[in-house]
Amino acid sequence: MKNILKDFFGFDEFRPLQEEVITSVLKGNDSFVLMPTGGGKSLCYQIPALMFSGITLVVSPLIALMKDQVDALKTNGIKAEFLNSSLSSSKASEVYRRLLDGDVKILYVAPERLGIDSFRDFLMKLDISLVAIDEAHCISAWGHDFRPEYRNLKDLKKMFNVPFIALTATATKRVIDDVCEQLNLDNPKKFISSFDRPNLNIQVVPKKGYFSQLLRLLRKYKDKASIVYCFSRKDTEKIVDKLKDNGIKAVCYHAGLSNEVRKRNQELFVKDKVNVIVATIAFGMGIDKPDVRLVVHTSFPKSIEGYYQEIGRAGRDGLPSECVLFYSYGDKRKHQFFIDMIEDAEEKKRAEDNLNEVIRYCDLLSCRRRFLLNYFDDNYSKDFCGNCDRCNSVEDKFDASLVAKKILSAVIRLGNKFGKSYVVDVLKGSTSKKVLNFGHNRLSVYGIVDDFSRDELLQIVDSLIALGFLYRGEGRFPVVSVTKKGIEFLKSDEPLMLNFVKNRFEKNKFIDVKKQKSDFSGYDVEVFEKLRVLRRRLADERNVPPFMIFGDVSLKDMAKNLPSNEDEFLAIHGVGNAKLEQFGKMFLDVINEN
Repeated sequence: MKNILKDFFGFDEFRPLQEEVITSVLKGNDSFVLMPTGGGKSLCYQIPALMFSGITLVVSPLIALMKDQVDALKTNGIKAEFLNSSLSSSKASEVYRRLLDGDVKILYVAPERLGIDSFRDFLMKLDISLVAIDEAHCISAWGHDFRPEYRNLKDLKKMFNVPFIALTATATKRVIDDVCEQLNLDNPKKFISSFDRPNLNIQVVPKKGYFSQLLRLLRKYKDKASIVYCFSRKDTEKIVDKLKDNGIKAVCYHAGLSNEVRKRNQELFVKDKVNVIVATIAFGMGIDKPDVRLVVHTSFPKSIEGYYQEIGRAGRDGLPSECVLFYSYGDKRKHQFFIDMIEDAEEKKRAEDNLNEVIRYCDLLSCRRRFLLNYFDDNYSKDFCGNCDRCNSVEDKFDASLVAKKILSAVIRLGNKFGKSYVVDVLKGSTSKKVLNFGHNRLSVYGIVDDFSRDELLQIVDSLIALGFLYRGEGRFPVVSVTKKGIEFLKSDEPLMLNFVKNRFEKNKFIDVKKQKSDFSGYDVEVFEKLRVLRRRLADERNVPPFMIFGDVSLKDMAKNLPSNEDEFLAIHGVGNAKLEQFGKMFLDVINEN
């Protein structure tokens, strides 16, 4: 296992859980693997594929991702192919022939192809040793990216008496159980990795006047890859035009573009010809680029799952990267407009619940990383992550003990039967018809908060929910109730420190990211830049993205350790025998020139 890891992929050690997953697959077990984007899911089936005698069938949802993964495998000296609609009939025939001859180890296919009877019949002629389902959350209606064509996989398990491995980067417990059931996995071993991506700095900032902030961010990452996510196709094109007017070269990506234009724009981005791509959520799963340094959302994402997958496109190589979400309540109305058009009651409720969770996240006064990880049942007990806007704005902490106790008392006085907006109305002394009709203007908590605005109080309520002092029910109009933890806090003298909320909606409090440490401080910048030039030339000659030659981590390792011979070069992160043979001499020549 470790020999293959080094020889073909150039890594000396496995990442967390990889070795356990691979061992389980080799024993013939069905497996479900949940790892964050950049956590190394692909190796969990690629290494077994090289150890099994037959072919590994990989179901992947996007054509571009298939091509990238196959190109990367071939660069590493592995016999891999894909079959999809982008291939000419002669090229497809050649792949079919090689499969029958046993000259392919890993075959990528789209889920649609598995709905074709003739293709299924062809697969039955092959020696299939393993089936891998990538982006497996797509089979679940509870997932954030359900795709009906994934239903073609439901009876695949009956066709092949081989181990199955389902992999995804984002799924709640409910989605995990549904995926295993939909795929008919046989008592699967479940491997749940931590969702934590400590190299990502996470920020949510008010949207007012956001474009100047966006320009500042993109200029900060001038020569680095950046993704800007937008609400609509129209927004992507408008922003691209404005960026071009400001001297920033950018392309857009959305479902309204032709396949040819989408493919061209994606290739320009992946191959470092353009550093900025402005996209709708149609762009995401098809990107395997490890060196994206910035991900910006100019509007709400549709769900926490979708958001985490989208920001997960940043820093897949483990180097420091930044994620910024621009947020306004006006954008909520845009989403609600489309939710109101959904006819299926269950689907509508899911969409509303997802949107409410996103708003809770945006309104937080406490650690954002903690909220995200706890959302995915990844218990994160720290109150301070040191790498989100809430934790970094330590100078803005205030003692929220008194206002928190007023909120909790109001919820109790209202019988734990009303939503947070109504609780705030009572605390602010609203004279609305509803408050007066219920007689809540006669409660002792009526009008007892005058030192916080309504918006600020709503944010504090959200923080109390995130901290577990309040529980928020489900549905479009969820009620809030005080938890056991909240009761204990009411009875205690413990202080509660929260991030300051004053003026948050008046001033765009953008926090400059502190320079994060990485393992490659002290590398020779001049050598690194020369290696980048060589990498770009080799990538252009082979018509592949530069990171497939070597990633930034490998180049920085070379520029730091300055290997002078093949043995030293082989010790570099990401250098295996195949890449040593193909590229070793050229890179050593550049390094040894200095």
